[in-house]
Amino acid sequence: MKHLVEISGAPKPIGPYSAAVWAGDTLYLSGQIPLDPESMTVVQGGVAEQATQVMENLKAVLASQGLSFENVAMTTIFLTDIADGKAVNEVYASYMTAGRAPARQTVAVRGLPMGVLVEISMIAAKS
Repeated sequence: MKHLVEISGAPKPIGPYSAAVWAGDTLYLSGQIPLDPESMTVVQGGVAEQATQVMENLKAVLASQGLSFENVAMTTIFLTDIADGKAVNEVYASYMTAGRAPARQTVAVRGLPMGVLVEISMIAAKS
């Protein structure tokens, strides 16, 4: 297993975990929250703006490993309000190739780190 410690273009982990870990040909991406990678602060705006930053952070982690959203096999979306699902779906869909979206689950949770509205984790594989 290869632990990834330094990922350029994405926020540094805010706890004792790696941004992503390779296990064979599978990359497990830790949940990303809407942190600006430069300032390490939560982006301003509502759930759509937060979801956009999360997707940009995930895109940067994937790209640092030579992968893209096309390599994603599974996504988990965590929302503090399930009613935000429609807005997050619109942002999420804009990053996925039509007809090639990965498997996915969406879960409503009581709270997320730093009081954010959305967190997304992914599992990707080399093709």
